[in-house]
Amino acid sequence: MQDKFLASEYPQSAPEQAGFHIIPVPLEQSVSYGGGTVKGPQALLAASHQLEAWECGFAPGESGFFTAQAVDCAGPITDTLDRIEAAVAHAIACEAVPVVLGGEHTVTLGALRALARQAEKTGEPFGVVQFDAHADLRPQYEGSPFSHASVMYRAVADLGLPLTQFAVRDFCREEAEIRKKFNVTHYDAYFLARVGLPELPLPEDFPKNIYITFDVDGLDSSIMPATGTPSPGGINWREAQYMLERCVAGRRVVGLDVVELAPIEGLHHADFTAAKLTHLIMGLAHDANQKEAQS
Repeated sequence: MQDKFLASEYPQSAPEQAGFHIIPVPLEQSVSYGGGTVKGPQALLAASHQLEAWECGFAPGESGFFTAQAVDCAGPITDTLDRIEAAVAHAIACEAVPVVLGGEHTVTLGALRALARQAEKTGEPFGVVQFDAHADLRPQYEGSPFSHASVMYRAVADLGLPLTQFAVRDFCREEAEIRKKFNVTHYDAYFLARVGLPELPLPEDFPKNIYITFDVDGLDSSIMPATGTPSPGGINWREAQYMLERCVAGRRVVGLDVVELAPIEGLHHADFTAAKLTHLIMGLAHDANQKEAQS
């Protein structure tokens, strides 16, 4: 039986009355090192029962949580992406913020497609804010254009979305060139450690509406070992919190995801960290969106 996000603190809201739609997507098709992302959403949901109702003074659950049924990830990846897109489109129709729980990073593409269609209707563009150890800008990887290593290339090349990256530390020469081609803003892990983060990290012309995608391997492997490619040299918890705060300031969060959790049996802290991270981003999003609505 599927858990509901933070059901220990909040009753499940009806879809039309929830401020957030939590959408589990247990996808694992193109992982290229360690596996286990198929179990990530359920582990995160189970760990969420140990969270407090408040996170850093925010209580996003007061706006209502609706945890949708897990997206069916059987069959071709194109079909799975269609189903993710439909689930996110339903959240948008309910005027809720979609929160996608992966699963491998490919799940983000389905969400971005739904939001891109909405942006076409409203005329309000959005940009993508990515936290990740990897650039994910390969046109294809291991023969697939829908690999987890290609999801951000699909975002910038196919959907034409502005992109800003944080904490990247593992990428190839081709991805460095693609960054230049598509004008991708980036604050790589080495830069952040040596120079630090500007007060206003997003470019001046970056869209006011943003989608946050957080691959948990963006965090340092010492605090997040439960992921397919745990990489040293990542950001710590407080750094992630500070960067997220700076990114959402004065903006509207139209959606978010937390992906690539690959639970390790008996290692509770990683699952809890992923759940706490999800709750934190929702809290920051709820606060930012309220301030934007009142301005």
